[in-house]
Amino acid sequence: MRKFSRESTNRFALSWRRAIALGAVATLVTGMSSACGGGGDDEQTALGKNDTLTITTFSNFGYTDLIKEWNADPNRPFKVEQTVVSEWDTWKQNLTINLQAGTGLTDIVAIEGDAMPQFLAPGASDQFVDLSDPSLDDRWVEYKYKAGQTADGKQIGYPTDAGPEAICYRADLFRKAGLPTQRDEVAKLFDTWDEYFKTGQEFVDKVPGTKWYDSSGSIAQAMLNQTRYPFQTKDNTVNVDNPELKEVYDTVTTHAQKLSTKVVQWGDDWTANFTNDGFATMPCPGWMFANIKDSAPNVKGWDIADAFPGGGGNWGGSFLAVPTQSQHPAEAKRFANWLTDADQQVAAFEAAGNYPANTAAQQELSSRNAKDPYFNNAPTAKILENRAEAVEPDLPYKGDKYSDILGLLQTAIQRVDEGDSPESSWKTFTNAVGRL
Repeated sequence: MRKFSRESTNRFALSWRRAIALGAVATLVTGMSSACGGGGDDEQTALGKNDTLTITTFSNFGYTDLIKEWNADPNRPFKVEQTVVSEWDTWKQNLTINLQAGTGLTDIVAIEGDAMPQFLAPGASDQFVDLSDPSLDDRWVEYKYKAGQTADGKQIGYPTDAGPEAICYRADLFRKAGLPTQRDEVAKLFDTWDEYFKTGQEFVDKVPGTKWYDSSGSIAQAMLNQTRYPFQTKDNTVNVDNPELKEVYDTVTTHAQKLSTKVVQWGDDWTANFTNDGFATMPCPGWMFANIKDSAPNVKGWDIADAFPGGGGNWGGSFLAVPTQSQHPAEAKRFANWLTDADQQVAAFEAAGNYPANTAAQQELSSRNAKDPYFNNAPTAKILENRAEAVEPDLPYKGDKYSDILGLLQTAIQRVDEGDSPESSWKTFTNAVGRL
C-alpha cells in the first residue's frame, strides 16, 4: 500500500529530493551491526494484560477496528497502541533515522514495498528480528512473501497487502464523451497502452476541460511496474541509461501535454480534481479505493474496469517488521502474525480496500463476491483477483536503490509538467542518480 499526504507541489518535490539524503542515511544503516539495536536478550521483557505493545503504520492499513477488537477482548495477553503516520515519505525518514540511532521505534513498524529492498541489504537487515516460521510459509502469495526475505532466507517482514492494478474511471464523464460506460465494454478500451492513450485523445477532444488521467506520475508508476530492470541490474548495479526506462519516460512526457492534469499526485490540486471533473481515469490498486472515496465522497460516477493496459501490474503492498530495538519481540511477532492472518486481512480489505497478500483471505473474498456500491456495485474483490493473476511476479526488479531513484524519476517528470524540456530534465535526473 502506498499513499502520500495531500501536500502542495513544492512540498512534494522537496520530499522526493529528500530521498537523496535518505539514501545516504540508509547507507549508514547498512553499515551498522545489530548490537546498536537496543533489544538484546537482557533488555527483553514480557508483556502482561495491562501492558502495551506499540505499532506504527502509515496511511490506512485498515487496522483501527481490528486493534479496538483486540484491546476489548479480556482474554488478550496485552494491549496494543497504533500510531498512524499520514504518508510513507515522512515515516520512511523517521524509520531510517531511528534505525541509525538504535532507539525510538515502536515494537512493530510498517515498511512500504518499494523501499523494502534497502532494508533487506546486508547489515541493514540486522536491525530487524527474524520472523521466519515454517508454519507460515504457505500463508502468502509467494512473490510477496519472498519480497520480505533476505538472500540467505531471513524473513524481515510479513506481507500485509498486494497492489494488483485495475483502471478506475468516471462512467458519467465517459457518457459525456460518447464512450462506452459498462465496465465490460470499457475494459476493451484498456487492452494496451497504445489503446489507452488513443482513447484518451478522443476523450479530451470531446470533453474540454477534463483530462484523461490524474497525474503523469501515476502513469509513470504504472508503466514502470511492467518493466524488467528499470533502475538496477540483477547484481544491483545502477543503470538508468536503458531503453526500457527511457521509453517509459518518453511516453509519459509526450502524452502529458494533452492527457495529464500535470498536478502532483497526493497534492491539494490532485485532490481537488476528484470533485471538479478534473480527470476521467486512473491506475487503481485496491488501496486506492479508499483514497477515491475520501477525496470524492459525493461523486456518483466512479466504476472499475477489470483490465489494465499491457496485461497486469502490481503497485504497492507493505510489510510488518519488528526492529531488534523492540523490548518485546516475541509479542510483536505474535501480533504481526495475527494481523496478517486471513480473518484480519479480510477485515482490512473491507475497511480500506487493501487487497490481501494472504492467499486464504483472497479466496474468502472471492467466494463472497462482494460488490461496492460506491463503484456502481463493481465486484471489487473478483476484479482484483483477476488483476492479481495477470501480474508478472518478477516485474520490476527492485534493487536497494529502487525507492530513491523512483523519487528522482518522478521529480524529473514533474519538471517537464511544469515546463522544463524532456531532454534537460532527463539530464538532471541522470546526474542526480549519479550522485546517489
